[in-house]
Amino acid sequence: MVGGSGTGKSVLLRVVVGLIPPHRGTVEVFGQDISKLDSDAMRRLEARWGVLFQDGALFSSLTVTQNIQVPLKEHLKLSQHLMDEIAAMKIALVGLPPDTGAKYPAELSGGMRKRASLARALALDPELLFLDEPTAGLDPIGAAAFDALIRDLQKSLGLTVFLVTHDLDTLMTICDRIAVLVDKRIKIGTMAELLHDTHPWIHAYFHGPRGRAALAAHGGAQEG
Repeated sequence: MVGGSGTGKSVLLRVVVGLIPPHRGTVEVFGQDISKLDSDAMRRLEARWGVLFQDGALFSSLTVTQNIQVPLKEHLKLSQHLMDEIAAMKIALVGLPPDTGAKYPAELSGGMRKRASLARALALDPELLFLDEPTAGLDPIGAAAFDALIRDLQKSLGLTVFLVTHDLDTLMTICDRIAVLVDKRIKIGTMAELLHDTHPWIHAYFHGPRGRAALAAHGGAQEG
């Protein structure tokens, strides 16, 4: 999902995951209207998705391993030994070294915190992964590596990924369909379709200097 600053992309994501109630309309996830679910049903639904917020939202007083184990403790009844093994596996899955588990968020670089947060989002083996500005604050090399990680995880784990981003490189690396939040409405299409959209904001976004640079870097594949 893309859109101009202040259009409500992150707010919409928070509505979808139930953190903010909608003023109008309905939100359906996995075919279920979340406004009609009781607390137990909502907990079961939440166990089927993972969320990576823009700032990572790691608990600063917990180690990386302990952060990853938070959703495990909330939704499952597992031994500490098994939770330790799961955390170690998730740390490896996102490309972090094994000793990361014993570190606190403040001891990690920005890119490592993103990966640690992703490991926590993947703790329950979700079917659906929500990402809010996953490459925000990362340098171009770190952002490209994170994009590649998400793409590889999506393919290997069979994930559906819903992400909010401004990054055209992220769109071209990861996304099959793009939703544009513009004029308080959503337009959905493939990259090829949106490249030919005549709406002024959409045209400026995809055909401005950064859009042209991203297209050139990716070989213009999405145009065809």
